[in-house]
Amino acid sequence: QVQLVESGGGLVQAGGSLRLSCAASGRTFSSYDMAWFRQAPGKERDFVAAISWTARSTSYADSVKGRFTISLNNARNTVHLQMNSLKPEDTTIYYCAADLGLERVPITENKYNYWGQGTQVTVSS
Repeated sequence: QVQLVESGGGLVQAGGSLRLSCAASGRTFSSYDMAWFRQAPGKERDFVAAISWTARSTSYADSVKGRFTISLNNARNTVHLQMNSLKPEDTTIYYCAADLGLERVPITENKYNYWGQGTQVTVSS
């Protein structure tokens, strides 16, 4: 089984920055394609950003392009989401997702079998 543990959420003023992290562990496989999604109460889970296990490929939602950056650590088992120029509409719960490292950057949640517990991001105006 794969465990994903997120950290880094919190409260920030509009225009500020936060950095989310998600550490993957487990014995299922050693490399992961990873992604971030976000979901507001009562709404569907939306794609934010994805990165392949080699970090050669990335993908971003239009709403975060130029503001958010997804990256992997050297061990390729922790994904970060650097969020700059945050807006109140970025307020929601952010979820880390992962699956077998196949050098893909899928943007649909059904392509990921492993999920973190979520971390709250709140941007005040």
